[in-house]
Amino acid sequence: MTQEQYILAAQPNPLHQRGASVCGTQVYPAVGIYGWRKRCLYFFILLLLVTMIVNLALTIWILKVMNFTPDGMGNLRVTKEGVRLEGVSEFLLPLYVKEIQSRRVRPHWLQSSLTRPVSFFSSYNDMLCQQITGISGVKAQCQRFEVRSTDGEKVLFSADEEEISIGTEKLRVTGNEGVVFSHSVETSHVRAEPFQDLKLESPTRTLTLEAPRGVEVNAGVGDFTASCRKDLLLQSSEGEIFLDANTIRLGSIPLGSAVDPLEGAPAGTTYTKQTVYELCACANGKLYLSPAEKGSTCQTTSNFCLWS
Repeated sequence: MTQEQYILAAQPNPLHQRGASVCGTQVYPAVGIYGWRKRCLYFFILLLLVTMIVNLALTIWILKVMNFTPDGMGNLRVTKEGVRLEGVSEFLLPLYVKEIQSRRVRPHWLQSSLTRPVSFFSSYNDMLCQQITGISGVKAQCQRFEVRSTDGEKVLFSADEEEISIGTEKLRVTGNEGVVFSHSVETSHVRAEPFQDLKLESPTRTLTLEAPRGVEVNAGVGDFTASCRKDLLLQSSEGEIFLDANTIRLGSIPLGSAVDPLEGAPAGTTYTKQTVYELCACANGKLYLSPAEKGSTCQTTSNFCLWS
């Protein structure tokens, strides 16, 4: 045996140390994790499985509670026309939208808690409208406020700094005391409900009816009464005042007096036995009665106009 063969034979063979030969077959020992390492590995695998099951269950529960659907979540639905909210929705932060519209058969509610205002801004961050809802009432601050019809073409009500316009065909006031206007009112027709009286009244000021083409007062069935504390003025700048009735009565008209130069009757003589009188008018428009004769006696009884 050479020296190299002796050295190789003397060195230990690692294959002989790791396994033994049984009947000419090489046998190796089993390789794995045993003991507490194996138990820890199984415990972590079991814990991971439980965590996955709990996570999946919580995910399904959240999807069920929040009502997630392919169209949205909860009260929120995403449609072709935009975003639709059903039921009561609360926004804790500002909401930026172009248009807010309710369903045709449902009312539209905008509510702010603790009397906080609901503000509307433009794209340039300019406040367009601000609405404050409280216990005492509702306040809105905007340049112009409009209420339109269902089709959006006709303006039913509009208000701005200069005027308030009502575009409906009929404005009905159902209060017992009627309606009170602090300033002038412009309208083409004022009438009461059927079988109800129409009353225009100014308790402490003057009541004036003006129109460029005339004022018509018509009581088709009932009576027309005009009463005042001082003067009742009927004035026509270009036309005439026309009173058309079967009977026109003017009560409490004074009787004129005259001085007859032929008989020497004193001034202030009245005609007490006269039963038919003539209606005369002074230059200032006041009316008085004069005894009716063949000719007019207004000139002879015009002494009333001197002291009236």
